[in-house]
Amino acid sequence: MFKDVMNLSVVTFNAVWGDKEKNLNRIKGYIESAAKRGSDFIVFPEMALTGYDDETEKPLEEKMQFKLSETIPGESTYEIADLTKKYGIYAVFGMPEKDTADPSKLYNALAVFSPDGLVGSYRKMHLPAPEPNWATRGDKPFILDTPWGPVGCAICYDSYCFPELMRYYAAKGCRLYINSTALAKCHGKGLGTTTLEAGVIREGIYIASANLGGMDLYNDFWGGSSIIGPSRKTWEPYYFAGHKFTDDVASESEMFTATIDLSLASRFLFKYNASVEGTDWRPEKYIEMFEDTLKDSALIKK
Repeated sequence: MFKDVMNLSVVTFNAVWGDKEKNLNRIKGYIESAAKRGSDFIVFPEMALTGYDDETEKPLEEKMQFKLSETIPGESTYEIADLTKKYGIYAVFGMPEKDTADPSKLYNALAVFSPDGLVGSYRKMHLPAPEPNWATRGDKPFILDTPWGPVGCAICYDSYCFPELMRYYAAKGCRLYINSTALAKCHGKGLGTTTLEAGVIREGIYIASANLGGMDLYNDFWGGSSIIGPSRKTWEPYYFAGHKFTDDVASESEMFTATIDLSLASRFLFKYNASVEGTDWRPEKYIEMFEDTLKDSALIKK
């Protein structure tokens, strides 16, 4: 049987754009602090290691993301792996990952760690502008096995516009979903809070969301890191820690920690319902629908 009760931390992190050494030192400090407070798991934002913003006018080889990218495993992940082993904690943080087979290829990635060290990386599957200027799309989900059951990993756009990934994780048994994000004020007020709350209600799971906060190179990021889960009230989300993206103090640099009870993650859509002799979720029908859309040449051709 999986454990149910977890101490979980998320960090609103103002990454110093282009200063990997300083950001890594701060990430290490937060991990140590979270462990001392009893956290089992800590989540950092997308691209926390380097900062996010792209210099669109520069060729790939001159971009910050290219210059500061690392393979996974690599120099920075070795340091974090030593720390998670020392403190017995799970951790994820965002960084530009260099492909080991092709150093000219980069991914917007999450480095994922357990108390045994580095587990691997999740490469962002959906890339909004301007990320295709430097990153290649990943093509695989990433489920982290923990004593609390499987945990699904995602990055930003994956969560807000493509519920297929969150739903896949929930169907596979994930009661906790990681959203490492870089959601800026230029993206508007509705995208982040609305879609995450909807995910909690719809899938019946917990979401740990960690966002950049404050100015990067030119974007002002919302912050609003939070731990959201099912409320005891029907069809309502509950904030166990943190802020909504648009709260007045949401961009302040801060770590939020909560004790959550994953037994409250009902995942009801994915459980057997005797009245319909199956689950309310009908993947076999969705497969037919998606296969039908692939016949539409407009989806796959210019």
